[in-house]
Amino acid sequence: MKKSMVKRIMAIALVVVLCIGVTACGGSKPVEDTSTETSGEVVWWGWTPGSPTNEEYIAEFNKEYPDIKVTWKQTSIDDYDATIRPALANNEGVDAFEVSAGSGNGGIQVFAGQALDLTDAVKEALGDGYKDKLNEASLTTMTVDGKLKALGVGTVYSGNIWINQDLFDKYNVKVPTTYQEWKDACKTFKENGIDGFVQGAGQGAFNIDTFHAIADNVSPGTFTKAATGEGEWTDPAIVKALELWKGLFDDGIMQDGALGLQQYPDANNLFMSQKAAMVMMGSWYTSNTLPNTMKAAIEAASSTAEPFTMLPVDFPDIAGTGNVGSFFGDLDYSTAISATSANVKAATTFAVWLGTSQKGQQMIADSLNVVPSLLSATPDWDVVELVNPEKQNEAIKEYVENASSSPNNPRFASINADLNQSMMDVLAGVAGGTITPEDGSAQLAQTQADSE
Repeated sequence: MKKSMVKRIMAIALVVVLCIGVTACGGSKPVEDTSTETSGEVVWWGWTPGSPTNEEYIAEFNKEYPDIKVTWKQTSIDDYDATIRPALANNEGVDAFEVSAGSGNGGIQVFAGQALDLTDAVKEALGDGYKDKLNEASLTTMTVDGKLKALGVGTVYSGNIWINQDLFDKYNVKVPTTYQEWKDACKTFKENGIDGFVQGAGQGAFNIDTFHAIADNVSPGTFTKAATGEGEWTDPAIVKALELWKGLFDDGIMQDGALGLQQYPDANNLFMSQKAAMVMMGSWYTSNTLPNTMKAAIEAASSTAEPFTMLPVDFPDIAGTGNVGSFFGDLDYSTAISATSANVKAATTFAVWLGTSQKGQQMIADSLNVVPSLLSATPDWDVVELVNPEKQNEAIKEYVENASSSPNNPRFASINADLNQSMMDVLAGVAGGTITPEDGSAQLAQTQADSE
């Protein structure tokens, strides 16, 4: 062989050896991923359920994976998208992050492009039959372009209100089941220096919950059909629901200044400090029936009040139709893994444990924050201790069972981003008197048409 050929081969070999020693032979610096399946550091971003519950989840996870350090980074609901979007784009310490169904905060349609496909990880954890072991919504709503972009932790349902039973007993107030009874209850509480019903009507997502509940009371299913395009927003039932929504403000059911308050923290803090007797919250609020969770919520409200007896009740029959007890729900949150994370394996281990393991999902079930995605995980009522077992045990058990077995009635999953914003604008305008119910329904219909 010629010397020139030998030199050429040796040179090529040297280049190959050098290339093997680095991630790539380009000019960019190689990215190192030193995490493994059982060790590493994970920064977990989200908005719910918050401290101390999330730290309890992490502590339980660390019993099985002591060498994976998980740090919970919480933002407010309203600030989540604006905060995490640049963090993901700039690869600023996001390993696992919460996403939701639909177009609300953390919407999966918005963030799917920055999340890894977790299909193989779920198959490894649960086997090829994983679809039969998980809540269907935990898979379908998190699948984008055929890829599972996040693992559902649990589902939440709305449609009911929560009451402070101790205040109802103290002032001998009847739990309202009709519009007039609701007005009367609020009047009695107000005479005693307490808000009867509190809602942070300045935070649009929770207004949609109340409006949805009213619409289901007027005509079950009409709201969902309109949102999915199977019905019309100009349906007389929708106009009637907007009229009733307006009535809540005009007739003294909504507290004074409701449009200037946020559901979190304002309305929540008023209820938790026993300055309000009723609040529009869903199944996620059930966790506050646990003594430690309620104590933390009361302290966060800067209150020294003692834990009290709170109970879920049906949304009052304000339309007089007899249609009560409606639930609508979606996945509350799911865990996605950032595609740019340097700790993908450790983060995936955490997400899979939280969303698919029996221990993780049983802990979720017993925290009463969401209905677990794993079908085999249900609350252990022999372990769960409530603030007032005598008055709460049967009511809470029945509530959780009814919510989890309710018919398919999406909360936000069928509402796209444009319709979501339009609905918030319409509800605020109708409540404030700047938009009529008829014009509001027409505006929703136009938004729906423009987005199709």
